[in-house]
Amino acid sequence: MGSSYFYLEFLLAWLSLLKSHGGFRNPAIFALEYTLVPDASYPVQLHQAIAGYRYLLSITGDASKICVSGDSAGGTLILSLLLHLANISNNHSKSEQVEFNVNGTSKDLRPGMAVLISPWVTLHSPTSKNTPSDYLDAHNLHQYAQQYAGNKISIHDPLISPGNCKDVSWWRNACPKEGFFIMYGSEEVFAPDIQDLASLLRKGGMNVDVEVEKGGIHAWPVAELFLSGTREKRQKGLRVIVSQIRERMGQQIG
Repeated sequence: MGSSYFYLEFLLAWLSLLKSHGGFRNPAIFALEYTLVPDASYPVQLHQAIAGYRYLLSITGDASKICVSGDSAGGTLILSLLLHLANISNNHSKSEQVEFNVNGTSKDLRPGMAVLISPWVTLHSPTSKNTPSDYLDAHNLHQYAQQYAGNKISIHDPLISPGNCKDVSWWRNACPKEGFFIMYGSEEVFAPDIQDLASLLRKGGMNVDVEVEKGGIHAWPVAELFLSGTREKRQKGLRVIVSQIRERMGQQIG
């Protein structure tokens, strides 16, 4: 259920809307098929995300042309990737800096923007409580989080659980060039942690837009595509996302 094939219709609809409504002449979507728990734990998934990002840079040669995105645990990985890239850009790892320097890529490895759909911001959080509407269960989530962390890292380390990063300067260095766009449902388990992260980023002066679906559940743009009865409702979340990408990355259209 967590594979790229599960998301295929969602991704194809997104690609189509980038052309028909976004104005992009030749958009492309790269979907990372990362290893799921219990087959592997951290840092395998982060290393796979890094490899995927390095591959994209080898094609574009320009990080500003890339929009990174993920929902739920995929959102966690995107945030972890951004924090990792910030470390590289600030000379914490010169060897990796050389590895990323492909096709004349500049030292600034930050992507153009990030779109996060119901990101699992803090893996083990006291604010994660079950709600009457959401289908996620907080107790199960905490178990999955522990499986993901394994025994190699504390579950509270910011690189595995980005919501625990309260260092605004680190987030500034990690912030995509055109900022963040975050979507979530008001009734989902992760809502309080997502709100806290958005507030921290805004206080740090970063460009953050948030779309909250009243009464919405976890990953509602994905759920609506599969469950709604009309095209307008099925594509509602994606149209909002494409509008944001066009507004922030429209200079890439030409």
